[in-house]
Amino acid sequence: QVQLVESGGGSVQTGGSLTLECAVSGRSFRQHAMGWFRQAPGREREFVAVIGRSGGRPYYAESVKGRFTFSRDIAKNTMYLQMSSLKPEDTAVYYCAVDPNVITSQISFPGSYDHWGQGTQVTVSS
Repeated sequence: QVQLVESGGGSVQTGGSLTLECAVSGRSFRQHAMGWFRQAPGREREFVAVIGRSGGRPYYAESVKGRFTFSRDIAKNTMYLQMSSLKPEDTAVYYCAVDPNVITSQISFPGSYDHWGQGTQVTVSS
């Protein structure tokens, strides 16, 4: 049974920083597509940053490029999302996800992933 547990959310002011952490248990996430997604009230879940099954460079949503950094520690089976220069529009519940079967062309689509964390709230006030 794959389990993903997120931590690190919270409330910050505009311009602040937060680092989210997602610990994966139950299987190694080598050869898994993985990523961070977010969902704001009344909006669909959207991708923030993803990495394909073979690893390589992360893909970022345009809205977070230059501000967010996605990284992972294979040995710890943990992924991270460093967020800086936060804006009120970054306010959302953030989710991590992994899946071994997502092909590269589908990695930014939330529906491609079967395994999700419970979500962590990030609130940015102006």
